[in-house]
Amino acid sequence: MKLIYVSDSNSEDREGIKQYFELSGYEVQAFEDLHTLQVAIARQIPDLLLLDVVLTDGDGFTFIKKLKQTYSFPVIFVTARVAESDRILGFELGADDYVCKPFSSKELVLRVHAMFRRIDMSASAFRSGSSWTLGNSFMQLDEVSHLFSVDGQQIALTAAEWRIMSYLVSNSGILITRSQILEHCFDYSFESYDRIVDTHVKNMRAKMGPLGSQWIETVRGYGYRFAGHSTVVRPSVAPAKQK
Repeated sequence: MKLIYVSDSNSEDREGIKQYFELSGYEVQAFEDLHTLQVAIARQIPDLLLLDVVLTDGDGFTFIKKLKQTYSFPVIFVTARVAESDRILGFELGADDYVCKPFSSKELVLRVHAMFRRIDMSASAFRSGSSWTLGNSFMQLDEVSHLFSVDGQQIALTAAEWRIMSYLVSNSGILITRSQILEHCFDYSFESYDRIVDTHVKNMRAKMGPLGSQWIETVRGYGYRFAGHSTVVRPSVAPAKQK
């Protein structure tokens, strides 16, 4: 049973989310402030965190910025902060999704279902791990052990970054549009969210070092392409459909 933490200063929203996810078969723990949430995470790491931005003892943005330095479990913001700048900031800080209040509880549950399904499928796709080269650079990706490294340097990716990287790698050499990444990795394809894809890719490249933009090439006006060369023969995985 997947464990979900919910942190929201609004007791009605917090309990509503908790009850709906429990009815959907999840184990859920709810917290009204960041301090008790932090204590709980130190005690037991959840499979997912649903987090408001405005809490009684701080803001979710600052909390996530620090959290992502240590943990990589997925985080979804569920908040009344609906400005585009807030949404972009949330993704820049490592959020895997951003749901604005008011929201449909059923839709939120379906988004979480889809997220866990993508994570499980991605793990199955790379069960034996994969190795890639680009010139003299070397990259390894292993979803089972959740390890990713470039030139021997281990790199921590967020859940969303894992999905994007897995999708690009499984379609190595193929142009992947922003809309394809949105549909495959996030289950939505609104044009206004194209910038979110760019933000995730920018963060991934920065983590990968000086050759980040060479590993993940920009095809101007269209999208991205993974340029690495596999060192082993792997079965093809969910090839992207060109649009």
